Amino acid sequence: MVLAFILLITIPSGAPLRHPETDELIGSTPFMDSLIALILISFLIPGICFGKAVGKVKTSLDVVNPIIKVFSNLGGMIFLLLIISQFISYFNFTNLGTVWAVNSATIIEDMNLSSLALLLSFLALALILDFILVGAIPKFAILTPIFVPLLYQLGVAPEAVLAAYRVADSPVNIITPLMPYFALIVTFATKYQKKTGVGTIISIMLPHAVSLTITWIILFILYYVFQLPLGPGIGMHLN
Repeated sequence: MVLAFILLITIPSGAPLRHPETDELIGSTPFMDSLIALILISFLIPGICFGKAVGKVKTSLDVVNPIIKVFSNLGGMIFLLLIISQFISYFNFTNLGTVWAVNSATIIEDMNLSSLALLLSFLALALILDFILVGAIPKFAILTPIFVPLLYQLGVAPEAVLAAYRVADSPVNIITPLMPYFALIVTFATKYQKKTGVGTIISIMLPHAVSLTITWIILFILYYVFQLPLGPGIGMHLN
C-alpha cells in the first residue's frame, strides 16, 4: 500500500513529486528532496503494521521506545563525528593540503624523470595525499592539470594517469582517520570489542592497506611494461 502510494505520486506525468516545469523525476526535483522522508515512511508504516499484527505494538510508546533505544546507542558515534568534523573543517579552512599538494607536484615536475618514474612519482604523491585529502575529486582536480599535460608530452595516455590515480586513491582510505566513515567503522567495531579505538582499526587494517598498495603498483608496472590495454582500444601509451 505504501509502495502504491509512492508510485502514485511519482510515476504519472504531472505527479506531485515531479519537477513542475520539466516533469523530470531525477535531479533537482521534489522527489529527490523528499527521498529521505519517503524511505522513512516506507519502513516506518510497514514496521508499525507488522508490530500490530504480531502483538508487539499496543501503544504509541511501543513505537517510540525502540527508536529511543537505537539513538541512545549512537551517542558515542555522534560525539566522535562532531570532533572529527571539526578537525576536518579547520584543516580544510587552512588549505594546508592544497598548498602542500601543489608545491609537491611542482617539485616532481621539475625533476625531469622518465615517463614510468613520473607516473610512479605521481602515484606515490597521490597515495600520500590520500592521508590528508580523502576525497577523490579534490586530489584529482589539483594534480591532473599538472601531470596529464606533462605525461602527454612523453607519450603517456591520460587514461594511464587516471589508472595510476585510482591505484593510489583506494588503499589508504581505511587507515586515515580523516575518512568521513572512519568514525562509523570505529563505532560498529566497539559493539563487538569494547576497547576498540582509532589505533586498533588502523593497526588491523594496515597490513591490508600495505598489501593492496604493493599488489596494485606491481600490476600497474606490468601493464605499463607489457603495454597491456586498460580497456577496449585504450593503452598506456598514445598511439
